[in-house]
Amino acid sequence: MKPNDLPDPTASDTPWTLARRAERMNPSVIREILKVTEKPGIISFAGGLPSPKTFPVAAFAEACAKVLREDGQAALQYASSEGYAPLRESVAAQLPWNVDPAQVLITTGSQQGLDLVAKVLIDTDSRVLVETPTYLGALQAFTPMEPQIEAVASDDQGIGIADFERRAGSGANRARFLYVLPNFQNPTGRSMTEARRAALVESASRLGVPLVEDNPYGDLWFDTPPPLPLSARNPDGCIYLGSFSKVLAPGLRLGFIVAPPSVYPKLLQAKQAADLHSPGFNQRMVAEVVKDGFLDRHVPTIRALYKSQCAAMLACLQQDMAGMDVQWNSPDGGMFLWLRLPDGMSAIDLLPRAVDKGVAFVPGAAFFADAPDHRTLRLSFVTASVEQIRIGIGALAQAIREQQGR
Repeated sequence: MKPNDLPDPTASDTPWTLARRAERMNPSVIREILKVTEKPGIISFAGGLPSPKTFPVAAFAEACAKVLREDGQAALQYASSEGYAPLRESVAAQLPWNVDPAQVLITTGSQQGLDLVAKVLIDTDSRVLVETPTYLGALQAFTPMEPQIEAVASDDQGIGIADFERRAGSGANRARFLYVLPNFQNPTGRSMTEARRAALVESASRLGVPLVEDNPYGDLWFDTPPPLPLSARNPDGCIYLGSFSKVLAPGLRLGFIVAPPSVYPKLLQAKQAADLHSPGFNQRMVAEVVKDGFLDRHVPTIRALYKSQCAAMLACLQQDMAGMDVQWNSPDGGMFLWLRLPDGMSAIDLLPRAVDKGVAFVPGAAFFADAPDHRTLRLSFVTASVEQIRIGIGALAQAIREQQGR
């Protein structure tokens, strides 16, 4: 039985009848592949995991002790659903537009933010627009709400404006929102240009289509910061999602939503129904760690590490894939790059051969809302060492040659 198959109630003694939305819940392809990478000796370019070298363990040890010593009872008690006030104020202060802390909702990771957005904004058969390709976790969050998910044509500069306008719709058929990752996108690593951002915000505002802007990677630029967020250009027409996972530690499970007043109350109610509040102890620790400009000192060390590892992977690709008709991009930040295999090849078919050679990746097909490109795959360059990158890319190149019969 596949993990998302439903048992036949007529052929079983089970008393459980699953909801229709459960049929649309699917296992994460990435999580399934990560199980494979647990085998000894596998070099994994598959997971979207930050490098544990970047986790500020000492800073959290100090913050933990201080929070328990000075505010322990409150930290371990139930808390407000909106989130810890000093942390909400810190989030609002670090964003590059005027944000009222009352617009900030602390979430249990930005993935919960996607789930709340889906619950509040999507009805059965309503239309939702996404990039081509897009973040798999967003598709997982949206799909159980039974929308019609449409992929908007995209290129290396971002969303295709003409195709967005063609799909925007009007009246009752207007798309509920466009979901977009402008900075160092997962899975492709691409970033939306300034010109494309300006055009998209203008077009979306004119057509009345809200934007859901997901920005977990925006601080991970290598040399130049990305352009101004979409939300800064039209705050009332955008919901903004951010995360502490990539700049501090994913195990904290803390993210945030910045939402206009017209939407915020319903997102808050959905949050209350989901988990009452995100862990108050974790929120206090993060607020303590970041209060004195810690991120301004810490994040540059992450950028430097990821830049060097990205450069190492690009150099190995250039050397090992020479003459093989394999294409890839050169991201300016983030954690991923996007590779396209030669004509006639499938990344899904390639994966078992690659794993046999000791290297894993994520086939790109899972990131498409429709019409998947089976030649694509995602490589993460942040958790492997430079030596592992050298060995892993060499093994991947050999697997491609063998799959081609060369």
